[in-house]
Amino acid sequence: MSIGFWQIAIVVVLVVLLFGRGKISALMGDVAKGIKSFKKGMSDNSETNSKDSNDQNDSTKS
Repeated sequence: MSIGFWQIAIVVVLVVLLFGRGKISALMGDVAKGIKSFKKGMSDNSETNSKDSNDQNDSTKS
């Protein structure tokens, strides 16, 4: 028993009817902001880690 096109279409229609387009688009916007924030945090974390490792390498060379 697999999920077909019509089952997915019915679920999508029900979700749109229950929540409305405005709430769904606002939710997608919040999800996008969360993903951007996560990526920014990961890049900040990797920059901090590389800076820390560079500091440790400099102190071991001295």
